[in-house]
Amino acid sequence: MANTYTQIYIHAVFAVEGRQSLIAPEHKIEIYKYMTTVVQNQKNKVMAINGMPDHVHLLIGLNPDIALSDLVRDAKAAASNLINDKRWVRGHFNWQRGYGAFSYSKSQVSRVARYIEDQERHHAKRSFRDEYEALLKKFDVNTIRRICSRTLMMLVRGAGDRYAASRAVALRAIER
Repeated sequence: MANTYTQIYIHAVFAVEGRQSLIAPEHKIEIYKYMTTVVQNQKNKVMAINGMPDHVHLLIGLNPDIALSDLVRDAKAAASNLINDKRWVRGHFNWQRGYGAFSYSKSQVSRVARYIEDQERHHAKRSFRDEYEALLKKFDVNTIRRICSRTLMMLVRGAGDRYAASRAVALRAIER
């Protein structure tokens, strides 16, 4: 894009399926390098990457031409393939579905990068679940979900019998 200037900093967090501790310390550097290459090959900048045996944190300077969901999907897929090809785990390695993504301003990047780099120290005091729930609370993610659910509910209730099947699907999604 000519004459397009952006500063988009995203902190992405994703977990191993079942939050199992499957990322062995002796393999994590190779996994992180591999993921970094995937992210950089899509013209994004990796500001920081680190994690624990059950999850990964990735701070990215995001290219505006790239969908974040595609980028995270590609990084997770590449790491899964690496881990499975090298047979670093028994059975089949998978990431948990989904991810968390949080935006930061330029002035916050160095603090977030330090936080990511100090994962071992943070997790000596706090579980991944507690850490993740704190991020969701800090960014008010549950409030946003409640607002969206309430709006969807109002739309669904007003849809009438003609859309009963769609209404049932929407209601199940809200309940999750």
